[in-house]
Amino acid sequence: MVFAPLPSAAAWRHELSRDGFEVAYFHVDGSGWRLIGCTTAVEAGQTAVVSYDLIVDAGWATRRATVALQSESGARRLLLESDGHGRWRIDGERAPLLDGCLDVDLESSATTNTLPVHRMQLEVGEQAEAPAAYVRMFDLSVERLEQDYRRIADADADADADADSGSREPRPTRAGARYDYRSPAFDFECVLVFDESGLVLDYPEIAVRVA
Repeated sequence: MVFAPLPSAAAWRHELSRDGFEVAYFHVDGSGWRLIGCTTAVEAGQTAVVSYDLIVDAGWATRRATVALQSESGARRLLLESDGHGRWRIDGERAPLLDGCLDVDLESSATTNTLPVHRMQLEVGEQAEAPAAYVRMFDLSVERLEQDYRRIADADADADADADSGSREPRPTRAGARYDYRSPAFDFECVLVFDESGLVLDYPEIAVRVA
């Protein structure tokens, strides 16, 4: 699947797992893209402001991620760098635990799910593993996160409402490209819906696109 170019900006409301809001801006950077954004959120009584500046190459592999955290415990900053072939450095130090990862995944962000779907360009019925350098929201610790995506039939704008888990009222299925997403470490599975630019429209229990 070939996506349309990214818009200049997008925004999400984070819900259920946390209360918050995220805004991101997208810029062409050479033959790749630069994604700059910020999330403000409250989760389990903790507050955080996380800003990020990501650079991806022409193949959508993450090459550099600068992440900054402001929380009640103070300010922290993280630098992730990759050669684009699965070798990483964390704040300048080699990080073998991330070998083979091509994407960064920020716990605080709905934007970073854009990276693997662009990079893999799956057609309907295709599936691929997408291990990522996963950055925790409240301490910027980094771990390896195994996950996989399977492209399924696109959502129809006139589809019936799907019931979400939890206490919310069901909301209509949003039209777009759909992927079965699975993260074994969190025992989590859902259907992610993306727009024509490969940005998340609906991330069940996590975030919904508002602009």
